Amino acid sequence: MALPDLGVAGLRAKIDTGASTSSLHATEIEPFERDGVEWVRFNAHLGTRVQLRHRRCEAPLVAIKTIKSSNGHTQVRYVIRTSLALGDRVWQVEFTLACRKSMRYRLLLGSKALIDGQLVVNPGLKYVQDKPVFPVTTTFTTGVA
Repeated sequence: MALPDLGVAGLRAKIDTGASTSSLHATEIEPFERDGVEWVRFNAHLGTRVQLRHRRCEAPLVAIKTIKSSNGHTQVRYVIRTSLALGDRVWQVEFTLACRKSMRYRLLLGSKALIDGQLVVNPGLKYVQDKPVFPVTTTFTTGVA
């Protein structure tokens, strides 16, 4: 899967039908203003614990939400909306930016994204969707960190 507007490709995601919102592993999150619009700058962490990669990204800020995690803790998170590419499909998904350092997957795909993408989940299968089939654009990127 890819986040073409952020210039990010080759992502593996955990599908979590119990989570409403999707989440992307991000650090060094900095809000800023550009032409009167609120944006957020962050390092998107990709790959695995063994093969660490990250990319410095920028995206318009959609909201700031209070999220209750599965362990019951609440956390205030920045929310962005960006394109998600999976196979031959591309659609807009809202992601909270959160530290997922201790998690196996750097991206969590929640139920809202699954519904918007009209995806069906078969919990007995893994990695059944093809990789994105088009080049990745870099609309909001500021370069590789």
